Amino acid sequence: MEQRKYKIVNGHIITPYRIIRNGTLITEGERILAVSDRDVEMPDAVVVDAKGQYVSPGFIDLHVHGGGGHDFMDGTVEAFLAVAEKHREFGTTSIVPTTLSSDKASLLKAIEIYEAAAVHNTAGARFAGLHLEGPYVAMNQRGAQDPKYIRHPDADEYMEVLAASKVVTRWSAAPELPGALPFGRYLRSRGILPAAAHTDAIYEEMLEAYENGYTHITHMYSAMSGVTRRNAFRYAGVIEAAYLIDGMTVEVIADGVHLPAPLLKLVYKIKGPGKTALITDAMRAAGMGPGESILGGLDNGIPVIVEDGVAKLPDRSSFAGSVATADQLVRTMVNLADVPLTEAVRMATATPAAIAGIAGRTGALVEGKAADIILFDEQIRVSTVFIGGEC
Repeated sequence: MEQRKYKIVNGHIITPYRIIRNGTLITEGERILAVSDRDVEMPDAVVVDAKGQYVSPGFIDLHVHGGGGHDFMDGTVEAFLAVAEKHREFGTTSIVPTTLSSDKASLLKAIEIYEAAAVHNTAGARFAGLHLEGPYVAMNQRGAQDPKYIRHPDADEYMEVLAASKVVTRWSAAPELPGALPFGRYLRSRGILPAAAHTDAIYEEMLEAYENGYTHITHMYSAMSGVTRRNAFRYAGVIEAAYLIDGMTVEVIADGVHLPAPLLKLVYKIKGPGKTALITDAMRAAGMGPGESILGGLDNGIPVIVEDGVAKLPDRSSFAGSVATADQLVRTMVNLADVPLTEAVRMATATPAAIAGIAGRTGALVEGKAADIILFDEQIRVSTVFIGGEC
């Protein structure tokens, strides 16, 4: 069977390092066949006129809980598919479903539903592994994580969870907890990324954690320690460790609310686009609008209020996840943090692909990689989405 070909013309093609003005991009089946700064003859291709829009790799969201009124903790295949389809509308072509702190049964259920949903996910952003956030986090850095589920790493528990499937690709935990370092080493032995999250660690603990596999920081600045004082002495925290350890990668919720412009600029200036991924950390109200919602599963989630472009706990003591979509992240970095478009896009595509270990197949508009492609205008409003060559 002959594979369908698309020829995208009259577009400005964004590579990780430059923009090819009025370039031509050709796809064949699921792959990119050619990227050129001049016209390429392909008479049997369906022509897509980009009309001066940007042609970009699809966005890759490493950390997302929900959207469109659904959450990955709802425990249904329908919820998984609906979230993937809602985020696709805004240019996300690869998505990493993320859980919240919960009991072991709920973690096992999330794995089971992920596997079932992946088979049927033909219309939404493709799943790029499951991210377990918690329950091994620091109680006083829990943010909106439900305290009744928070506990220390339990080897019997996490080995049982990971024995159930190979779909878990990342697990976020507080590396200073008892048992967290062997946990990090065990994750690495399974090819899973340990990430530091909801943590009160000091720099020295983070350095040791890095040596034991914790090479990524979950939602930088959110639910983590900075400089603290103990008995009059100052200690650097997780934030300072993220900056000082050159190899450490970070992710930021670039919704324009979680982090103000100066902090986005600081992360960009010190870590740079090659070590910084943009994430939504979106909950079920993403793409919906203000009002009441639920963080986590419908059965056992936490009531929240969506206002000011963010979800908050009802007493407004803490943010409770964002309602961002991926296009908004890039827009924020360009408009609020003064980051060049090519580098903002890189932070939403090539860099998260590298962190997730999928850069070999997606994340850049290069011959041979997956035809995960989006078209957007100067305001980064997405008009067209290709996932695996399907428009």
